[in-house]
Amino acid sequence: MNEWNATFYDEKVYFVSKLGEDLIQLLSPKPHETILDLGCGTGDLTNKIAQEGAKTLGIDSSPDMINKAREKYPHLSFEVQDAYQFQSKETFDAVFSNAVLHWIKEPTKVIKNIWFNLKPHGRLVAEFGGKGNVESIFLAIKETLEEYQIDIESRNPWYFPSIGEYCTLLEKNGFRVLNAIHFDRPTPLPGGEHGLDHWLDMFTDSFFQGFSTTERREIYQKIKYNLHSKLYQKGTWVADYKRLRIFAIKNKDY
Repeated sequence: MNEWNATFYDEKVYFVSKLGEDLIQLLSPKPHETILDLGCGTGDLTNKIAQEGAKTLGIDSSPDMINKAREKYPHLSFEVQDAYQFQSKETFDAVFSNAVLHWIKEPTKVIKNIWFNLKPHGRLVAEFGGKGNVESIFLAIKETLEEYQIDIESRNPWYFPSIGEYCTLLEKNGFRVLNAIHFDRPTPLPGGEHGLDHWLDMFTDSFFQGFSTTERREIYQKIKYNLHSKLYQKGTWVADYKRLRIFAIKNKDY
């Protein structure tokens, strides 16, 4: 299980929310619509959606993230909720999700719950890691941890599906996919030479359970050495992101 530090998230990996801002254009929120932000983090995109006049609810499984969101945007509604089990008294016009669904390793279960929480013809707009996402980083972690006899697959927190795999799951579970794209998104990591360290600290905690802080730093150095020629460009680490972007609507008669 990854541990989330909301303050670190806002200070070191704020690009996650920034990259999701143009996804709101695809969502196209309307005044008075009800919109669920699934995996809202510290609430930045929930706030952007609310500024368009929609009534929003942000949910996240991390209490620290929700506390930070409430602190930043006290006029909005946020709840600590599990994406698998969340159910509202009222259904939503849309479910929005940025950089979250690749953390959910039982996709069918969450897709069914999203369907349940949508109005008929309600829309799902989501972007998340697709097949091949951070492949270079993952392989460098794998090769390095093999030296420590660590089974990396048992610690892998991610699910990076192909476009065909995820769209098929949506179609089998009550959605009509209107648009889907799988694209490369090379992503500069803030922090200069420390950018990859910050990224590893934030997103790869489960891989390094049981290691001390000193041991982690030694492992990070090995990972960075293996990746330097591929991902370090002019003083900046650039993560090899590959993203899926999905627009689907709920089939009324499913």
